[in-house]
This record gives sequence, structure tokens and C-alpha cells, in this order.
Amino acid sequence: MARQSLVSMVSDNLLDRIIAGEFPPDATLPGELELTAEHEVSRLTVREAVKTLEAQSVVRIERGRGTFVNPVSRWESMDMVLRAATEAGDNADASIQLIEVRRMLETGAAELAATHITSNELDTLQHHLTSMQESHDTADLTRFVEADLAFHNVILHASGNVFLAVMFEPLSRVIAARREETSRVPQIQANAICEHAGIITALASGSAESARLAMDSHMEQTMRDLKTYVLKRG
Repeated sequence: MARQSLVSMVSDNLLDRIIAGEFPPDATLPGELELTAEHEVSRLTVREAVKTLEAQSVVRIERGRGTFVNPVSRWESMDMVLRAATEAGDNADASIQLIEVRRMLETGAAELAATHITSNELDTLQHHLTSMQESHDTADLTRFVEADLAFHNVILHASGNVFLAVMFEPLSRVIAARREETSRVPQIQANAICEHAGIITALASGSAESARLAMDSHMEQTMRDLKTYVLKRG
């Protein structure tokens, strides 16, 4: 196997173990000799694998002391952070922070979309909302989530800002996973349908301020629903 493939294999394995909690923040990674024996690779391969993680601030190397794991908040790779968030399961902090990021990006997208959105895009939003309602009525979770995600995707592209869609795309897979979790609750679905209807009305008005406020209301409702029905924080 090519060295680069071996390096990736070792770095991925170490990242998996870090995400799984085997090596929590500030824990020391095993030394080169131990990792060499575990993976049956050369010390050079192990060294390059660790340097790969160091380059993304997943770990830090302290001369004479060893290699230590950094908290996720210090990681510099979007892919690695999203991987950690996706595999974190019911991690409450990750769920809350994801909504916070969505709130920042999607309120801005709605504000921009209000002055750019076309009649066809408004019709598409209404179609997705109808699908959400029908899915809610028939308890079709998969269809509900698909329609919900598609609704927001229309607004991102209707914003006319190419950077928004590109920035949001890496978040899509973790958002989809979290949406499956929250949308299992019928009341959360009902609340989302109501909020989405308000967003369509605001966008149709052409008022950037109304659209921003409507999306912000949706994000606030999403946060309340998460804390009340999923995290049970009341």
C-alpha cells in the first residue's frame, strides 16, 4: 500500500478514537513505537499521520512531553469538526451550536432572498411546505425531512449569494442527521410547518426585514423545541 494511503489510514484511525472519546481533550496519544506496532507501519508513517492531525490543530506536539489532544473548539478542519459533530450522537452542545450557526447564516440568506426570489421559487417553497404538511399528516418522517431540507435549500440559492450556498453545503449531512432526530416529534413538525408558512409570507412581501425576522423566529422556535422535546431542558 502506498505510504500516503497508510498515513491516511493511521490518521483516520486516530481521529476516530479521539472522536469516540478514547483520547479526550488534553489526553496523551500513544507514542510512536506503540502506534507503529498497533498499525504495523513504519515510524515515518506514524510521524506523518500525527503531523496531519497537528496541521489541523486536532493535536498539539509538545517537545519532550508528547502529543496531546486539543478540544474540538480548537480544530481548524471543517471536515473533521463536522465528522466529530456527526458521530457525537446525542451531544447536546453540538446540537445547540449547530442551530446557532444556522441562525447566523439562514437569517441573512432570508434577508437577501426577499429582494431576489422569483415567483417560481415561491411556488417551489409552497410545494415543499405542502409536502411537509402531507408528511406530517401521514407520519412520513423521511418525506418530511426531505421537504424541510429542500425548503431551506431554495432560500439559500434564492439569496443570490454564491458563498452562502457553498459555506452551507458542508453542514448539510450533519443537519440532515440532526433533523431526523428532532422531526420525530409530531409537535416539532407542527411548529415547523407554521414557521415555514410565515417565512413564505414574509418572502412574498419583498421585505428584507420581514424575511429576516420570520427566519429568526423559526430558528428561535427550533431552539426551543430542541431544548423542550429532545434535550428535555424545559
